[in-house]
Parts: sequence; C-alpha cells; structure tokens
Amino acid sequence: MTEYLTKLLQAIQKKHVYIQTHNFPDPDAIASAYALQQLLKYCEIEATVCYQGRIERFNTNCIMERLGISFMNLVDIDDALQDDDEIILVDAQKFNANVENIKGVEIASIDHHPTYFQADYRFSDIRPEVGACASIIASYFFDNDIPMDSKTALVLSFGIRSDTAKLSRGVSQLDMDMLCRLFSLCDGDTIYYLENSELEFNDLKAFAKAIESIELYDGDTTFAFAGENCPEALVASISDFLLSLITVSFSVVYSRKELGLKLSVRCSSGLDAGMITARALAGFGSGGGHQVMAGGFVPFTGSREELIQLEQLLKDNFRRQIHLAKEEKDVPL
Repeated sequence: MTEYLTKLLQAIQKKHVYIQTHNFPDPDAIASAYALQQLLKYCEIEATVCYQGRIERFNTNCIMERLGISFMNLVDIDDALQDDDEIILVDAQKFNANVENIKGVEIASIDHHPTYFQADYRFSDIRPEVGACASIIASYFFDNDIPMDSKTALVLSFGIRSDTAKLSRGVSQLDMDMLCRLFSLCDGDTIYYLENSELEFNDLKAFAKAIESIELYDGDTTFAFAGENCPEALVASISDFLLSLITVSFSVVYSRKELGLKLSVRCSSGLDAGMITARALAGFGSGGGHQVMAGGFVPFTGSREELIQLEQLLKDNFRRQIHLAKEEKDVPL
C-alpha cells in the first residue's frame, strides 16, 4: 500500500466518515467524492458524501441519474451530524469561502487548489500542480491495485476532462496518465454525450445578458454581468466563452446572488488568476484558485446605486492587480 493511502486510512478512526465537497459541486468534485467513497468501501469504511447548495449543470445531474449516484445535501443531514464526526474534504479546503463549515472534525483534505488558509489535518494531499482532483483519487486506485468498476472509471474520466477543459487547461502529467489508464474502463460514447450536452435553452439568456454588458479594458481584459441568480457553473462557462475571444486574455464574469456577487475568473496570459483575484477582493470579499481559473464572492445586499459603485470598485481593483502582476512578470502593458 502506498504512503498516501496508508496515511489516509490511518487518519480515519471511525467506521463511517463524511466526504464533503465544495458548495455547488462540479463534475470534478462529484467524481472525486464518489470515487473516494468507493475506495473507502473497498477498505471497509462507509462514507456519506455531502455538499451545500445545488448540483446545477445538466450534464452533471445527468451522469448522476444515469449511474444512480446519490449524495446528501447538508440541509438534510444537519441534525444527524455530531461534533466528533470525521470529515474528509475533497476538491476543497477548510476555511475557504466555498466550503460550508459544519459540525464535525475535518480530518483530511484531498485537493488540487492552492492553499490560502493553513489548516491542521491528520492527513492532507494537496497538489496545486494537478489539473483535476479526480486524477489524485484515481491514482489511489491504480497505485494500490484496487479494482475499479466502469461506473467509477466513467465519472473519474469525466471529472478530469471537465476540469482541464478537455486537456487544454492546467494539465499535468498525472492527469494524462490517469486519463490514459481510465480510457479502456469506461464508455467513451457516454462521455461524448455529456461533454456535448452542457447548455439548456434558458442558459442562452445568461449568455445574452453577459454579451450585452461586456466591457473591454486595456485591450485584453473583459468584465461582464451574467444577470441575477445565474447558476455558478453557468457563470464559469460564460467566463470560459469570453476568454475565447481574440485578444482577450483575462475574463471576469459575475452574477448577483441573494447574499452577494459570485465571480468567475479566467486567464490565458501566464498571469496568476488565483492570486490576482485574492488580492483584488481582499478586505471586502474572498477569492482564489489556479493560475488559469479562479473564483470569488463578495457579500452584498445593498441597493442598485450601491451595486454600481461596487462594480466599479471590482473593475478598478482587478485592473490594478493585473497591471501589478504584469510589472512583476515584466510583461508589456
């Protein structure tokens, strides 16, 4: 048994654990959580997967329905949680804004995002250089010769391909190796269907809203408003779409939610989107992520006039931090 799996199992002191993803889990979070649940089952440890929010993407809900995967929403198990319950965070880390703080002890974190807040775990496997958390979980299977069924292989493949934008974003050698080994175990036709069934007709309204509101600054930076209560996954898709525009290398898309603004940030210029976002929102919001993709949240319940002021502050802060990042890297402004 490899060191990673040995230490993970040593960290677990109970026969049942909770696996918690980040809020509004995406395909990578769902794949990682489900596969870890199956791995622990093989090791005779029962696990309940839980999350806060909703599973918003059509293709993510589709794969869960097709394969009979069922997770628990935190609102449905809150009364059952105890202070000494053990929690494994997957595709997430303690103290991040997109992770609900619940009863129990966070004993472990398995993630591929940069660490912004230090936490004390019994076990941690955090690899920011890896494109998808699903790749890390897949390696636990292959490195320890643990059998994997086609269902697990399918969700892991989809998770890896989704979080790396079909191997075009933030890909590491581990992602390539794991996807290669998963290939023969899963149904490629199902993955093709899922990857080409990402948008519903109602989603087009959010795209139209963003296109209508798009603003271009400094020749390479776009800001766009995706409307009220736009699903987080859709905000991210719109940000990806705007980054595909010629000359655009930095995209910020946001939606107003009940309690504030949710932001999705994308970058293709070599600057660090996660660091820029964290710095731009420091003091009145929170954010972070990878070099090429990041996200953030700004608490806000004010008036329309106050929202206009906040939007301008966001634009000014991002532009300032982008300029500083370019100076640090000696990139022409």
